[in-house]
Amino acid sequence: MFSGKTEELIRRLNRALIARQKVEIFKPSIDVRYHKSDVVSHNETSIRSTPVDFANDILLMAGDCDVVGIDEAQFFDQEIVNVCNKLANNGKRVIVAGLDMDFEGKPFGPMPYLLAVAEFVTKVHAICANTGELASFSFRLTDEQSKVYLGEKQQYEARSRRSFFEGMKERKK
Repeated sequence: MFSGKTEELIRRLNRALIARQKVEIFKPSIDVRYHKSDVVSHNETSIRSTPVDFANDILLMAGDCDVVGIDEAQFFDQEIVNVCNKLANNGKRVIVAGLDMDFEGKPFGPMPYLLAVAEFVTKVHAICANTGELASFSFRLTDEQSKVYLGEKQQYEARSRRSFFEGMKERKK
């Protein structure tokens, strides 16, 4: 979290729009943190999108677009992998943003499979809230144990590997 994934997704999709490509953007309907329908970054940059309940809905709504953007892909089920492959196999450029690890530092949902089949992967990093080092872990600040728990800076902070595992040790005490 807080690494600029959504900001980068929006930047790439805006470039496609400038190039006059047909763009469709989707996000999971459960993500209503900033806006019910728009994809919005932590920096409040936004782009219109279509919230969907199921990955297969994307296939139905992508139509004749050239570029498909998908935000928060980790919240979809495994079918999102097949959807992205079908879109790409049909000649669409597919740009996906999502967390690769959950709050326990484990691979998150379909993300490892999406990473495996992607032609290009850009991994962006946040800055550790404790050490100032590069951060690739999302440390949950609450005791909530459910895998999917939407939150912001009150619930999560970016952590380096060292800081993340030190925090996990402290939590177990």
